Amino acid sequence: MKADTWFIRLEHPCDEAAVDALQAAAFGPGRFARTAFRIREGIPHDERLSYVGLAGDQVAGSVRLTRIRIGDTPAMLLGPLTVAPEYKNRGLGKLLMRTALDEARRLGETAVLLVGDPPYYGPFGFDPVPFGRIVMPGPVDPNRLLVAMLDGSPMPSGLVRGGAV
Repeated sequence: MKADTWFIRLEHPCDEAAVDALQAAAFGPGRFARTAFRIREGIPHDERLSYVGLAGDQVAGSVRLTRIRIGDTPAMLLGPLTVAPEYKNRGLGKLLMRTALDEARRLGETAVLLVGDPPYYGPFGFDPVPFGRIVMPGPVDPNRLLVAMLDGSPMPSGLVRGGAV
């Protein structure tokens, strides 16, 4: 089997429709009711930390980071990470993750929070959040709440709020 070659670049405004289509295919219409989507509602994703993966000229995957606060600590919320069904399990999601996390670290971000599967995200440095330490403003499976401390600082605690307020 031929190895895939991906081109990763910052997301451009012209990618919005393609990224929305990826998210709709991955998460369906119920995605807007999910807590992580609600936190991001009305808050633009960080243009410095949002990437698309291209297969030729097609947007095949996307990852976004959005500014949040955990208690008083500035942090980023990762997601959604999406890959088109025809490109799944070919390394694109992992490449998008590495790209976003490496750049977040380079820019001095300290913490990245997400809701996801520990076996997938653990190798990227994400650890489970001890129950009650970080509180989402809506229902979340506590076994899927993960955080990566990019600079080795202690895990923050408190309520998650969207934006840099």
